Amino acid sequence: MIDAVDLFCGAGGLTAGMRLAGIDVHAGYDIESQCKHAYEVNNNAVFVAQDVKSLTKTQLEEWYPRVNGRYRLLAGCAPCQPFSTYNQGRDTSSDSKWPLLYHFARLIRELQPELVTMENVPDVTKHEVYGDFVKNLEDQGYKVWAKRVACVEYGLPQRRRRHVLLASKLGPIELIEPTHLDSPVTVKQMIGDLPQLSAGGCDPNDPMHRAATLTPINLQRIMNSREGGTWRDWPPHLIADCHRKDTGKTYASVYGRMNRNEPSPTMTTLCYGFGNGRFGHYEQARALSLREAAILQSFPRDYEFMPPDQITFKAVGRMIGNAVPVRLGEIIGESLMQHVRSHEQHALQ
Repeated sequence: MIDAVDLFCGAGGLTAGMRLAGIDVHAGYDIESQCKHAYEVNNNAVFVAQDVKSLTKTQLEEWYPRVNGRYRLLAGCAPCQPFSTYNQGRDTSSDSKWPLLYHFARLIRELQPELVTMENVPDVTKHEVYGDFVKNLEDQGYKVWAKRVACVEYGLPQRRRRHVLLASKLGPIELIEPTHLDSPVTVKQMIGDLPQLSAGGCDPNDPMHRAATLTPINLQRIMNSREGGTWRDWPPHLIADCHRKDTGKTYASVYGRMNRNEPSPTMTTLCYGFGNGRFGHYEQARALSLREAAILQSFPRDYEFMPPDQITFKAVGRMIGNAVPVRLGEIIGESLMQHVRSHEQHALQ
């Protein structure tokens, strides 16, 4: 019913989610060639290592079957660094990623797919490039729905907020209603049954279930950390010098354990590091394993990111943190499928 190409596909979170919803994703494009293994091994789709700036309409058309009754979807999540709250106050005007949303708009204009979706950080809406992107869609006859989405309301076990845009030439479109408004999925529900690990340990049955080593002082710190607490709970001799200063006293969201009965914090590219956020395991003396972080991003438990002998924390952490959560991809996919079915039903009446 829907054939798709995923731009800026990364390790395949959006693709995996849309495939769960029944969308046929044929290819993904990204300049990060290290993502090829994860994308192709798990998704039955082709990874193309190519910059979207050089991508043409002719190349895209090759992925869409010329069959009546099929709808073309162009999906993408342009790298969000220039739009991120982490860059507030910094001059990002020269960032090479700025033009990527314009190239996405160019490809939409040239290809004219019936359906479009885009996902990004909430602050993308504050930038001129986003306003231009939406205007270009509307000028071409697309009906656009776009809002900030609390992913926890759709069953993601994580307090991640993202901006989601859906556009259609078939008529008005919108995201489906929240599925977990009153029943958020918790950390323990998702990772509570995984084998125990020590810091620096690795599950012999799953090379992704590995935890980073901790220095002796960080091992003492996590052992003195209470679930859901902060570094303020530590004995004075364990508190870092940066947190003793007035400028550091307000940064309580690092060196923390997660709460087992709540959703996790947002997974970042450094989600495996105890000192990089509230990424401490709720009861074990270690940070999240790579597998746990991937699960909290709603990747399937058998999702393979790299060959076992090539796994590194930096490379896989980057893939996990930059990914569209699979569950959000599935919700986007279900919304698009529901929209197309509704359109077809009205066409028969």
